[in-house]
Amino acid sequence: MIRGSAQVESVASEPRIGVYVCRCGGNISDVIDTEKVAETIKLVPGVRVSKVHSFMCSEPGQAMIAEDIKKEQLNRVVVASCSPFLHELTFRVAVRRGGLNPYLYEHVNIREQGSWAHHGDPEGATVKAIRLVAAAVHRLYHAEPLEQIRLPSHRRALVIGGGIAGLKAAVDLAAKGVGVVLVEREPELGGRVLGLARLFPTDDSGRAQIDRLVREVCNNPNIEVLTGTVIKGVSGFLGNYDIAVGPALAAGAAGVDVGGAKDKKLSVGAIIVATGHDYYRPSLGEYGFKRYTQVVTMPEFIDLLAGASGDGIQWNGQRIHRIGFMHCVGSRQIEGIHPPQGDGKVNDYCSRVCCTTVLHQAVHAKRRFPNLAVFDFHQDIRTYGRLHEDYYRRASEAGVIFFRFHGDDPPLVEEGVDGFPIQVRLKDWLTWGEEVVVPLDLLVLAVGMVARDNRELVNLLKLPTGADRFFQEVHPKLRPVETSVNGILLAGSAQAPMTIEETLASASAAASKAACLLAHDSVELEPFKARVDADKCIGCGLCFPECAYEGALVRTSVEREGKTVTLAKVNPGLCVGCGACVPVCPTRAIDLQGWTLNQFEAMVDGLLSAPLPSKEVTSESSSHGQTH
Repeated sequence: MIRGSAQVESVASEPRIGVYVCRCGGNISDVIDTEKVAETIKLVPGVRVSKVHSFMCSEPGQAMIAEDIKKEQLNRVVVASCSPFLHELTFRVAVRRGGLNPYLYEHVNIREQGSWAHHGDPEGATVKAIRLVAAAVHRLYHAEPLEQIRLPSHRRALVIGGGIAGLKAAVDLAAKGVGVVLVEREPELGGRVLGLARLFPTDDSGRAQIDRLVREVCNNPNIEVLTGTVIKGVSGFLGNYDIAVGPALAAGAAGVDVGGAKDKKLSVGAIIVATGHDYYRPSLGEYGFKRYTQVVTMPEFIDLLAGASGDGIQWNGQRIHRIGFMHCVGSRQIEGIHPPQGDGKVNDYCSRVCCTTVLHQAVHAKRRFPNLAVFDFHQDIRTYGRLHEDYYRRASEAGVIFFRFHGDDPPLVEEGVDGFPIQVRLKDWLTWGEEVVVPLDLLVLAVGMVARDNRELVNLLKLPTGADRFFQEVHPKLRPVETSVNGILLAGSAQAPMTIEETLASASAAASKAACLLAHDSVELEPFKARVDADKCIGCGLCFPECAYEGALVRTSVEREGKTVTLAKVNPGLCVGCGACVPVCPTRAIDLQGWTLNQFEAMVDGLLSAPLPSKEVTSESSSHGQTH
């Protein structure tokens, strides 16, 4: 059921439709003649109100819609504005405030699909907007008042991954009264942060920060911790996920059970994926890696610096006097320049955290060993975080020497001369392309973050991944921690390269979203699901092979004229409303609530029969620049 004030649930046989066209502060009206759209659409049967507003999503714009519903007794509403991803929910709420069922509303995108797509053709964009709005009006002739689907829910969440993101998500969820099962593959909680001696910007040790979170987790009775455990099976839907977990095998010890437990079944309402990241592993010879023992990765150097004594940094028994840091190793790769990864693609994305990590480590090394000569080799320096640019200033003041190279002409690491084991040769664009040779005792490769090999989890959870192989959110701004699978959320660097600060914020966001989803003993789902008319279903079974979502369509037996007939039935929890089953039904027994075949046919009629303004008037209006 939809909660709220009393609503107009019945739809009169005669449509009384209100149309509201947004100028979007000029984003739409600079190209589309919004006044002409509103004026022309009045000619469509059923339209009782047609208005324009500069910002329809603003409070005055929403109030106007709500007031018109009451005053004009409107029973359907069309809003023509920007993308529905931005404000569809906004206008549903406005419609409900007016006392109308929020699903008797249609959103038309005339910005991305109109003014932005046809910026050079104002007349054509205006005509297209009129046709799109007319199609929406015709679709609403067949609209029905829908209700959100309410299903029972488990007020318990599964967090996959016991690193800093998973720990933080578990702590925040438990604080909101939600039970948590925290599953970690390794025998110890903490993840990669355990190996970081100093974190920027606090300079705390990674273990100290992890220990604080582990204490909170272990002392909270609402959190169950399963270490040495992996996910083996997943079924169900938001509010009702069934999870099978079992023991993991220790790395390098095949057949050794470190889980200490038998396979176990869990029932949860939501899932947070916090599986973390891996570090890029350079290929043989890349910047001298594995060819020269004096070339190491950043994680190796962090351990080396943490264990250094007052006598200085030692590597392979040799004292280090000159050290270099190479940026963007495994990040910002260029096709044809860098070798592809296993899937044939290069890592063309920026890992974001590497630049600050290099500067942080360089400053720390110079602070501990002032006589150490430190050199920085970079394409660009991207210290994007708050106060992170300060590390560049500190490094410069400490005497770090910077060299800049072009990405399509990377430095060469060669065997050194004059007693130095290696040297870096590059064209330095800070000195206008001068070729420079820098002798070194040690070269540190700032390896980027890469997505973990989560293929099994991807298959189990049906999760999408991006071109960078990390888990993909629905929208980076509007739904930053949600996946396309309802009830499965993302936290931390499983989603993208992140700093510790960003990881903690992401984990808190995922926990907050999960807590909202599980705030009650039931969950509410959008009503846009397939629906079977049992009276029309003949049990042919053609719909089942078309459904890509296991369990969304089930077989049910009914008695019909003394015979047992097997019919199709929809599980609303698993149905995603894709509509693949609809066109194969020979009797039109299956339809999609909110997007019925009648509505689609009416939209086509609306597109073709839309009243159009005279070319003369539209051209004249367009010539005025549309700045109403």
